[in-house]
Amino acid sequence: MNRQSKIRTWIKKYKTPYLFISPFFILFLLFQLIPMVQSFCYSFTDYDGMHTPEFIGLKNYINLFKGGNYAFWDSLGNTVIYWIACSIFIILFAFGIALLLNRDKLKGRAFIKTATFLPYVCASIAIALVFNMLFDYNSGLINDILSRLGFGKIGWLTTSKFARVPVIILFCWRSIPWYSIIILSGLLNIPADYYEAATIDGGNRIQKFAYITLPLMKNVLFFCLITTTSDTWKMFNESYILKGPAYSNATLFQYMHENAFKLFDLGYAAAIGYILAMVMIVISAVQFVFRRRQGDNY
Repeated sequence: MNRQSKIRTWIKKYKTPYLFISPFFILFLLFQLIPMVQSFCYSFTDYDGMHTPEFIGLKNYINLFKGGNYAFWDSLGNTVIYWIACSIFIILFAFGIALLLNRDKLKGRAFIKTATFLPYVCASIAIALVFNMLFDYNSGLINDILSRLGFGKIGWLTTSKFARVPVIILFCWRSIPWYSIIILSGLLNIPADYYEAATIDGGNRIQKFAYITLPLMKNVLFFCLITTTSDTWKMFNESYILKGPAYSNATLFQYMHENAFKLFDLGYAAAIGYILAMVMIVISAVQFVFRRRQGDNY
């Protein structure tokens, strides 16, 4: 059988399944691959979305890393802080809630699961507006409670010192329920025989947690870490609504959005987007290398 006959036979055999999955590849080509390549080309141009792009080489990337570009460096620093703080708080609190929900003697488990998951299904913009009122300097509930307790009012959203705190609280509050469910599913997959054997050998709760739960939850926790990394580096809604002075709590994604849709500097915004993508790739690669060195295969 010659090459052309093999191709015709292959097409005849697989044309139906590929026909069914073709809409995905067509949409991916039109709305993801082509725009991605086009935006990469725009990152080397001066383009405002209306006039013809003017090629300027690496100027957009050079301007990003200039020493006087405080907006970029502040946004990058804020994003790193959000990534570290939110990853720690989300995984710790989600693990604690999952352990609570995994207890056999817990009463009202269905109600607690529902109440715990509610923040995740709420619209992020609506909740951000509520948090904006809660942390208001003059009429916010948080400052009112602090005043009644004898503490002074804090400019949560009016000073650069505290502007990141409401953003971190809001993001963690919305994200913890989702990760609690993921971790809970991992806990439920741990065979009960392991705990029974540990009980027979005289193991206490701390020993069971340290030698059974944690080792068997490594993959789940690693997945949570990768996902929180992705979510925090593309954070936008929270910092956009809970805006502090200048770029005191702005994220890199928000800085890109501002340059693209407020200043109409699309070439510069495209450069920011690719720097953001490269940072996420490097962080994810480091995380995977670290896990491989621990003996796990991915």
